[in-house]
Amino acid sequence: MDSAARKLCTASCSSSACYSSRNPNPNPFPYLRFYTHRNKSRTPSFKSIKCIQTSNPCFFSPLPCSAVTASASSPPIPSISEKLANYKLELLVSEFKSLSEPIDRVKRLLNYANNLPEIDESVRASENRVMGCTAQVWLEVKMDNEGRLRCRADSDSEITKGFCSCLIWVLDGAAPEEVLAMKTEDLAELNVGKLSGSQSRVNTWHNVLISMQKKTKALVAKREGMPPTEPFPSLIVNADGIHAKGSYAEAQAKYLFPDELKVKELANVLKEKKIGVVAHFYMDPEVQGVLTAAQKHWPHIHISDILVMADTAVKMADAGCEFITVLGVDFMSENVRAILDQAGYGEVGVYRMSSERIGCSLADAASTPAYMNFLEVASLASTSLHVVYINTSLETKANANELVPTITCTSSNVVQTILQAFAQIPNLNIWYGPDSYMGANIMELFQQMTMMTDEEIAEIHPEHNRNSIRSLLPRMHYYQDGTCIVHHLFGSEVVQKINEMYSDAFLTAHFEVPGEMFSLAMGAKRRGMGVVGSTQNILDFIKKKVQDALDRNHDNHLQFVLGTESGMVTSIVAALRSLLGSAKSTSRKANIDVEIVFPVSSDSSSRISKSSSEVLNFVGIGDSVKLPVVPGVASGEGCSINGGCASCPYMKMNSLTALLKVCHLLPNERNVLSAYEARRMNLRTPQGKLIADAGCEPILHMRHFQATKKLPEKLVSEVLHLHGNGRPVS
Repeated sequence: MDSAARKLCTASCSSSACYSSRNPNPNPFPYLRFYTHRNKSRTPSFKSIKCIQTSNPCFFSPLPCSAVTASASSPPIPSISEKLANYKLELLVSEFKSLSEPIDRVKRLLNYANNLPEIDESVRASENRVMGCTAQVWLEVKMDNEGRLRCRADSDSEITKGFCSCLIWVLDGAAPEEVLAMKTEDLAELNVGKLSGSQSRVNTWHNVLISMQKKTKALVAKREGMPPTEPFPSLIVNADGIHAKGSYAEAQAKYLFPDELKVKELANVLKEKKIGVVAHFYMDPEVQGVLTAAQKHWPHIHISDILVMADTAVKMADAGCEFITVLGVDFMSENVRAILDQAGYGEVGVYRMSSERIGCSLADAASTPAYMNFLEVASLASTSLHVVYINTSLETKANANELVPTITCTSSNVVQTILQAFAQIPNLNIWYGPDSYMGANIMELFQQMTMMTDEEIAEIHPEHNRNSIRSLLPRMHYYQDGTCIVHHLFGSEVVQKINEMYSDAFLTAHFEVPGEMFSLAMGAKRRGMGVVGSTQNILDFIKKKVQDALDRNHDNHLQFVLGTESGMVTSIVAALRSLLGSAKSTSRKANIDVEIVFPVSSDSSSRISKSSSEVLNFVGIGDSVKLPVVPGVASGEGCSINGGCASCPYMKMNSLTALLKVCHLLPNERNVLSAYEARRMNLRTPQGKLIADAGCEPILHMRHFQATKKLPEKLVSEVLHLHGNGRPVS
């Protein structure tokens, strides 16, 4: 017998996974041991010989107990210096790949499920639950005196038990570095799952492995005497209430139960003066808390992403509202003003929340000469389309549309807009801006698509395949100098901590985040544990996962990392309280805890340089103290980059005090609110068009696309007839 083979088997037998006394079948993987015997036409790769090392058979050994000998045609047996876990995985992959039919692979899993050792009831604790699995899965990982990992698992699903049985056979007794080195892509080679188009079985492999790796990291840190990492602050929501962990979360939670007197004051003045309120998800928690509570008394209050704000304002005008107050940045109020004018409601007043400019770093990036230069280059290229992010001013959209045919997009429809444009217009060049992170993320997504199957690509867009995606990459261009100061905070240091402490949690990320966070969330998305998209996409994802947990009716703890502006938590908590409250009133008995994690530093604090020329001072209406707001990360904006606080200083200019003051002063008979009126675009473009009209045209193109899933013929015609100087050919 080869000495290396003896050592390899001995190493496997030394594992605490030798459970012969506990299991009536000493060989839980008989197919792995004798898998070559199933096909008589194949030359056996291994032939068994009598066990000479120990009288106890190895419970989790794929090889005949304690020794194998290679036939002339067999692959070389790895030396003892090679990783045992990798070798076991290779055997397991060969085992499942030899089964061509999905149903046969599932049957094999069921067979292995019967051999998963029973665990103590104490292991089935909530802290051992694996998140993201349709079934209930419990996993315990400990480290023995030799520094090797000992794993136990169980599930209420027989198929999932089979997964756990295989993973534990591969990794029980492994060194920590072996566990941490294994990738979810390695498990994809097992080719188990995707039965009836479902991805859930593939996800189970991944989720259990990632949970195992997270527990391994914690054990290694403890062994090496490293102090425990301080967790991010979070809010825990359940049917009985809300619990805040960390000072930052406590500040967020403070306004979830607003002062009832303020709620009544706001609701009464809104009803009396027929005022509608449209607010962005990123509002300050105090404002959102009062607005959410006031909705019960006055229906014309709406909190949403930017796409819905203007549409809702029109509906409010239809219902008789005489004024619309906009809680957001200036381009949002300008957009509401223009859409109301187009809808025939020019007499409805639109008001902002500050006499000062409420800016936006991203919108400002598109108003620079550099961005116009980017579009000048685009206008010189043949067959060009400008896809502009909706978070830009009407003036930007209008001026851009005169240089290059332009369509607006949102974070939720940008990918579909671009893919449809490439499919609909031959040899198209697309110029996206101004968000550099989103542009880079779109490019990364398209690069990933070139490695997908044509079937997987068709699920994203039916008119594309690998060849078409490869061909469009050189014709996709994006602006590289525009960022949102909030999403800029989700960089490498934040991602490192998420990887360390929250790798098994549900990850959410706005499309505007830096590439590190995008890649992390996209990885989670592929295994059903994440979402990348707009604020509404994030909210819908969280609601769906919680509803799924409620439908399963098992005790559960769900953890979501909030990869966007922290002000969104108010809408999330309101939705969760509604879901959990409704469930409590039914026959469901399960206890569901939902934890919203803020990827921020608990001790984040404003560090403002008094000498900075970029400090913007503003005075809240009714306040006597000037509050400094720094409009950029480089200037030391509100929270540290090392942990960030994901809070937009511009959005915080929309205070509750300002809203109440504006409402009480309406109607503006004494003209004291002239500085608060949303700007009406009476300026004209270089070609003489009204900016309000020209700026709305790209938005109308987007609305057509949303309704029909096609670019409007007018826009296509403009693109096809664009001359090299940027003007249509007559």
